[in-house]
Amino acid sequence: MDWCRYRFRSVWRLAAPPDAVYAVLERPEEYPRWWPQVREVARVDDTTGTARFRSLLPYDIVVTVRALRRDPAARVLEVGLDGDLEGWVRWTVTPEGTGTRAVYEQEVEVRARLLRALAVPGRPVFRANHALMMRGGRRGLAAHLRPV
Repeated sequence: MDWCRYRFRSVWRLAAPPDAVYAVLERPEEYPRWWPQVREVARVDDTTGTARFRSLLPYDIVVTVRALRRDPAARVLEVGLDGDLEGWVRWTVTPEGTGTRAVYEQEVEVRARLLRALAVPGRPVFRANHALMMRGGRRGLAAHLRPV
């Protein structure tokens, strides 16, 4: 087992329509407004940006993000990551009942030196840290999508 590789999958059920959810997810520069653990997103050009995350652990994760797929008809967004994490993230947004099912999938390898050094003893903590981040994102997005 490679202790520095992670595969995550989260399913968010949201009351808003799929197109509204997709419209928010396709604007990553606005994530810090509603996702507390996404501290900063800066656009470099039309397909590239940088992002900084911090959840429970007192450590910032910094990545360069590049668009791999943006398909509004299928409601799929996919980006590649380089930096402290290398890999990819994909959002797939589909209707579910009167709302939306947003599936977040991520496969990454940790490249940050400190986190690699702590890979074996830290793995359960890193997974819990990610779960907390995803919970914060779901709650933040649900609140952001609520009509005023």
